[in-house]
Amino acid sequence: MVSAIRVAPTKATRALNLLRTVQYTHPPSCPCHSNPGHHHQNPFAINQARRSLATPVDHAPQKEYAFEMAASSIRFGPGCTKEVGMDFKNMGAKKVMVVTDQNVAKLDAMKQVSEGLGREGIPFEVYSNSRVEPKDSSIKEAIDFAKPYQPDAFLAVGGGSVIDTAKLMNLYTSNPNAEFLDFVNAPLGLGKPIQNKLKPLIAVPTTAGTGSETTGTAIFDLVSKRAKTGIAHRNLKPTLGICDPLNTRTMPSAVHASSGLDVLCHSLESWTAIPYYERVPRPSNPINRPAYQGANPISDIFSLQALRDTVKYLPRAAKDPDDFEAQSKMLLAATLAGVGFGNAGVHLCHGMSYPISGQNPGYQHHGYQVTAPIIPHGVSVAVTSPAVFKFTGASNPERHLAAAEAFGVDVSQVKKESAGEVLGEALAKFLVDLGDQPRGLKDLGFGKEHVNDLVEGTIPQARVLMLAPNLEMQNVDAEREQLRDLFEEAMTY
Repeated sequence: MVSAIRVAPTKATRALNLLRTVQYTHPPSCPCHSNPGHHHQNPFAINQARRSLATPVDHAPQKEYAFEMAASSIRFGPGCTKEVGMDFKNMGAKKVMVVTDQNVAKLDAMKQVSEGLGREGIPFEVYSNSRVEPKDSSIKEAIDFAKPYQPDAFLAVGGGSVIDTAKLMNLYTSNPNAEFLDFVNAPLGLGKPIQNKLKPLIAVPTTAGTGSETTGTAIFDLVSKRAKTGIAHRNLKPTLGICDPLNTRTMPSAVHASSGLDVLCHSLESWTAIPYYERVPRPSNPINRPAYQGANPISDIFSLQALRDTVKYLPRAAKDPDDFEAQSKMLLAATLAGVGFGNAGVHLCHGMSYPISGQNPGYQHHGYQVTAPIIPHGVSVAVTSPAVFKFTGASNPERHLAAAEAFGVDVSQVKKESAGEVLGEALAKFLVDLGDQPRGLKDLGFGKEHVNDLVEGTIPQARVLMLAPNLEMQNVDAEREQLRDLFEEAMTY
């Protein structure tokens, strides 16, 4: 048996311990790693100086080190819309603002909602003037309608535009003194965080696309800037999403297709976004951590499954409105993708889509029951996707090849440097096979003369562009050149 003997550490021992600490600490904590100006100086002298002098602070932005997962509670099942009255009764709601649009107001989903609220004796008021692809003016009209009613809960019945409108009605009735641009994403708005808890919001989607029933994001056209923007914060997300496949059976084929293309790009963009730990800056307070954080291990699961289901079921759902299995699977895929991109974020396809929609030269997409020109959101997003994923392929070849494999491509012999091109070709083929889709920006009425305006409309979308692989956001001239090339590449596919 050997007895332990404590010996007072000598200077040599202390020096050796310091060297070991410096060698094995990660990230490095020695002075020369944290401050390059101190290379080759004596560490003991530096420590002494730190005790007597103020230490210079490194102001360089730090990379993120954590991610958060936030999503609405989800109820999924055919016929579950009828439970909504009981949900509001369980919440203790006394005055519900029901938000919908003119088309959905005539459908069975609204009938189920009205009957459900009536059975439980819940008073409600209906706002049915939500606009498809809302503008800031239509959002303000909806807010002005809600404020005098002073609801204590909201119910959205419709597609993503209706749900987004309801989110913003909830936000601005809960913050009646706020200016409209206070919460709008910077740099178009002030980008203030939402610090107060909002009123309960239940979302009943009638389309299978946006995933808005799970996310804290609301999108609209800011007409004065000729670009889409929005508000993104976890506090915006609905309390509950009621995903009833019976409610999507009335979607026309064109709406099935364009909504499904939004799911496709939600899943692809969140799957290929930069990793959360590469995002800068790290927030100084958790309340400032953005909703869109970069790819993370949990969002990956939702995004990849949503991609696989969309590739499998969207062609069936678009082709046959009576294919109930395909419709149900697409509603579930939209919700899965919503959880994925609602936390990981989207990037170039969405960032570029906002000016495409906002600067529409006059294109009217068939199958949409509106009189004004319209480029549906899913169409505006997907039209650039072959060019985008060809561009981003080099950032993470493995992920791009995994995505290509979801489209049925045999990637066993594909070289990594070809990953982006292979995925871009798979996307182009999928879009062509889906049918009735514009084969590039030219089919939407855009030409080379529009490219500069499209680029300038994309630049302000920093919230999503910061998650784009390979984009030179630190050099705005280089960023403009990259975006210009992408728009020109997306003219035809």
